[in-house]
Amino acid sequence: MTETPLAHVDRDDPEPPFEQVRRQIAAKVASGELAPGTRLPTVRALAEGLGLAVNTAARVYKELEADGVVETRGRHGTVVRGSAAAAGAGAVQAADEFVAQCRRLGIQVSDAVRLVTDRWPR
Repeated sequence: MTETPLAHVDRDDPEPPFEQVRRQIAAKVASGELAPGTRLPTVRALAEGLGLAVNTAARVYKELEADGVVETRGRHGTVVRGSAAAAGAGAVQAADEFVAQCRRLGIQVSDAVRLVTDRWPR
């Protein structure tokens, strides 16, 4: 496993490395661990820190920007956006992960909804 303080890549995980990193950064933004305005490492630094190709790291930032989680400010780098879009992107990502896991486990939609409903009050 390769790691930076921002994310880690599990080479044994079938999920593509860029998606692992994108998901982790989006989750940190949604949780507030990465505050609005936080400057992220350069694409090259992210790639080196995680043992990824530069193009893979660039794809992470490009997709996060498309989701409204980060914004690129030219020479000032890539920073966390301070908007509801970032929180929404995190919630969508969490839902996508839940759905994917339920499908892998063979859980039907009605059972997945019941799981969420049963746990919501907690």
